Amino acid sequence: MREWRMAWRNLWRNRKRTLITAAAVAMAVLLSTIMSSMQEGTYSKMIDNVVKFYSGYIQIQHPDYWDTRSLNDSYAPDDSLYETIGQIDGITLHIPRIESFTLISSGEITKGCALIGIDPEGEDRTTNLSNWVDRGEYLKQGDDGILLATNLAKNLNVSTGDTLVLLSQGYHGASAAALVPIKGILDFPSPQMNSFGAYITLEKAGEFYGMDNNITSMVLMLNDYMEVERVKNKLASMLGASYEIMSWDEMQPDLVNMIRGDRAGAIVMKGILYLVVGFGILGTIIMMMSERKKEMGVMVAIGMKKIRMQKMLVFETISVGLLGVLIGFAISLPVILVMVHNPIPLTGELAEAYEMFGIEPNMYFSMMPKVFVNQMITVFVIALVIAAYPIFQIINMNALKAIRN
Repeated sequence: MREWRMAWRNLWRNRKRTLITAAAVAMAVLLSTIMSSMQEGTYSKMIDNVVKFYSGYIQIQHPDYWDTRSLNDSYAPDDSLYETIGQIDGITLHIPRIESFTLISSGEITKGCALIGIDPEGEDRTTNLSNWVDRGEYLKQGDDGILLATNLAKNLNVSTGDTLVLLSQGYHGASAAALVPIKGILDFPSPQMNSFGAYITLEKAGEFYGMDNNITSMVLMLNDYMEVERVKNKLASMLGASYEIMSWDEMQPDLVNMIRGDRAGAIVMKGILYLVVGFGILGTIIMMMSERKKEMGVMVAIGMKKIRMQKMLVFETISVGLLGVLIGFAISLPVILVMVHNPIPLTGELAEAYEMFGIEPNMYFSMMPKVFVNQMITVFVIALVIAAYPIFQIINMNALKAIRN
């Protein structure tokens, strides 16, 4: 297009100004891309740590279990359920659980806590539970022992080898009682988890609660949290109304709200950054219009249509924006790539805060396509908005006055 070629040539009539403007746009793209990459990388790692710590990415439950948390709202997984899980790409692990409440007693001391029946091997592959065994040993298949969180052990004044009394209400109101030896003490990095509960084998939990082959949930792990929505929808369509499919964000609303709040703060910061870039591009266009006012008046006077001049100026505005975007993308791509493979280690109180919640004290980055695409689209939209300025200036331009000035 002829107007585009003319616009490109006009940009380089003042090479220094064009390069300065493009450099400002490129810097904005670079900074916003690094910020977005750091956000997405941190969120991804945080979600990964949280779901691996306990909930999993997705859970398959009885339709009423999440609301009642009752053992009566459990189910017996059949072959068709396992076949369905195996047919869906992206699911890496599936482990059954029995979760309920129990009273734990030692001597005259009694405490209430969550009691979780697990498949020791599958649970360890999912949540790395054995890593948190501070004293004693991890559970094995067929064990009658119990793993107790460290704060519960302190409150009950017990240690490994001691015997605990478990009292609860079992399946369909049956009484549940058992004597279990303490196999190991768990010391989690999170204070909340250290007071959370205890773990026994799935077989022992089924026997204790009188549940036969029933479970309360099937925990699923995926390759990537970005796959959660697709897998959830697929499961829901294949399993129907017989099961409730819960995703990590439905089970962890506090984490979701924290991420949303952090995103909102980042939007404000990036908005300020883009505002500065927008005024930089606008300043360039205003100077360009002022310097070439007489020239444009002459062009209109000798017969050039205003619509063609408007196109040319719009293309100049878009071109300088695109130039900056491409430069910014070319710089940010290798920078982000290096950071993705070399997370920035955190130190001091910030590192301690990360470790307290079981998160590795590193600043992670992401190579998600939207990290780059969103910044490029944003700058392009800014350039389009600014392009309205020369359009209105040409509409209102009086050729004779422009030549005299």
